[in-house]
Amino acid sequence: MATAASGTETAGALATGAAGTGNIAAVRWTEGDVVWATAASGVSIVIGIDIGNGASSLNDCLPPFACNDGEAGPGMIYTMIKLNGKDVGGLYEMPSDMLEQGIPPHWLNYVSVANADEATAQAKTSGGAVMKGPFDVGNAGRMSVIQDPTGAVFAVWQAKENLGAGVYRETGTYCWQELGTGDTKKAGDFYVTLFGWATEKFPGPMEYTVFKNGDEGIAGMYQITPDMGPMPPHWLTYFAVADCDAIVQKATDNGGSVMKPAQDIPGVGRFAILRDPASAVFAILKPAPMA
Repeated sequence: MATAASGTETAGALATGAAGTGNIAAVRWTEGDVVWATAASGVSIVIGIDIGNGASSLNDCLPPFACNDGEAGPGMIYTMIKLNGKDVGGLYEMPSDMLEQGIPPHWLNYVSVANADEATAQAKTSGGAVMKGPFDVGNAGRMSVIQDPTGAVFAVWQAKENLGAGVYRETGTYCWQELGTGDTKKAGDFYVTLFGWATEKFPGPMEYTVFKNGDEGIAGMYQITPDMGPMPPHWLTYFAVADCDAIVQKATDNGGSVMKPAQDIPGVGRFAILRDPASAVFAILKPAPMA
């Protein structure tokens, strides 16, 4: 369970789990936490407070965010996004081999594990497919990219020098992950077995399951239904924002598009689902005030 150095605790459901404390505090990660998110894209992502400006490269970040580029492999630049000197996520332009495979722009979530090789083997045993790995990411850590038995893709991360995001659930940083799947039973069993997560039903008009790591809600899951249209299984990354409608406007002003207009979820907050100019999809959430 991730905790802030200030001792701030989060509740085990989306309503409070996505709400930030308002203070930038250090994060202590544990196994089973979602510790990182990376955008594989061809343009900057417009999110939070000027995290990007919609330019045609990954290198344009505006205050209060900063971007540091580094070599991630032959001909590939990986950009670290920072807020107040702390890492909050990554961006990279997809290499030609990914494009040739028809992999679309996307966000990838990383789950912390003690041993990437063992977690990868467990994923295969439990019905998942290994898309890449395990492999070392320099001295930062070791990882694999895995597809769950229903088709959604995520990564496992064995930390070495890079433990994960230094800021979490604060304005402009990721705050929640959500799995859309065609088989919630199969997917739920897979993640419970792989990461030791627990599941809890979340009350509402649609069936929704919260994944819990320890006592903390860290992600959600819902069933993709025919009325939602053609939608592949996927993980959706949510970012905390101070003003949902203002960020929707900022995204569209900078070349993004709206997949789901801003709407309220009672007791949770106001959210929208957006697509960046390169077609990577993400969500934003202004959490409801804490009771």
